[in-house]
Amino acid sequence: MRARLLIAAIAVFACLGQVPPAHAQEMVRVFGAAAPAQVFVLRSTTDISVFGPVVEEFLSTRPGLQVRYEQWGSNELYRLSRQDCREDRQGADVVISSGVHQMVKLVNEACAWSYSSRLTAQLPAALRWRDELWGITREPAVMVYNRDLVPAEDIPQTRFDLLDLLRPSETPYAGRVATYDIEQSGLGYLFAFADAQEASTFGALQESLGRSGAVSTCCSADIIQSVAEGDYLIAYNVLGSYAQGYQQRDDRIGIVLPSDYTLVLSRALMIPKTAANKAAAEQFLDYLLSPEGTLALRTALLISPLLETDEGNEGEVLSPTALRPISLSPALMVALDALTRETFLRRWRATFPGP
Repeated sequence: MRARLLIAAIAVFACLGQVPPAHAQEMVRVFGAAAPAQVFVLRSTTDISVFGPVVEEFLSTRPGLQVRYEQWGSNELYRLSRQDCREDRQGADVVISSGVHQMVKLVNEACAWSYSSRLTAQLPAALRWRDELWGITREPAVMVYNRDLVPAEDIPQTRFDLLDLLRPSETPYAGRVATYDIEQSGLGYLFAFADAQEASTFGALQESLGRSGAVSTCCSADIIQSVAEGDYLIAYNVLGSYAQGYQQRDDRIGIVLPSDYTLVLSRALMIPKTAANKAAAEQFLDYLLSPEGTLALRTALLISPLLETDEGNEGEVLSPTALRPISLSPALMVALDALTRETFLRRWRATFPGP
């Protein structure tokens, strides 16, 4: 089935079209018909290598449709989507982002198309807001560690354990713990802000990370690979979907769902009000929420087996009461309040002042 689909890599800057020069996709790829009757533009923060098979399955029964997949960083995707909205400019037909606080903000600014169906109505209230934003994945924020280099007794099961590892002045983990750069990553900022709201340990953990020379850097895939290669020993608050995908081909990666609590992200999907192909966008949303789409998302690990099974690797079993889903609601906009954000980032810079 998939063999019938055309997957062609495209030079990033050759296809910018109406996109302002200040913005740049990380990658662009085309899926589907070579001579399509319709072209559907999907902008997403999800790695093409992860989400591409889901797109292929969607297209397998739609021979006349082509999907142009643009992979963006969350902050850039937010800025571009907001600009498209303000200038009433056609851009994406669907936007999917891990920066769900940014997506709630876009919906609040009347940038979204409203849609409802039997499948959207079946979503829990926490994953559906105003029939304009929908949560399509289930991904835990995890700690990962190098199985070859971190002794079993040092594997942190909670944030308190991580604090204990970093507390000694001669800790072997100094400079060997990584997390997101929250100024560069909308998802990293969201996770850090959620931690600050959720846990009394956040201030102490932030101080310990800074004092021990922890590294703030970009991108789940890069951080996980660096842990596997031993550049870092532990990474904090990375996406479990990416961690498990990497673990399947490299058993040096261990995964822990913190038992004090584990944040759970649902990537948010929005159909922009300026979308040129709203009908195709609605079909794509319904597909993702259908049994077939859910299976494709599970296969891609975007609906994480880590949240659904008692089997697997050490540290993966977690009480349901420890799960903290990030709901799609106006409460997320607090994280984007200008004064709140600047105050939060100022404290972050004090912890990770940079080179």
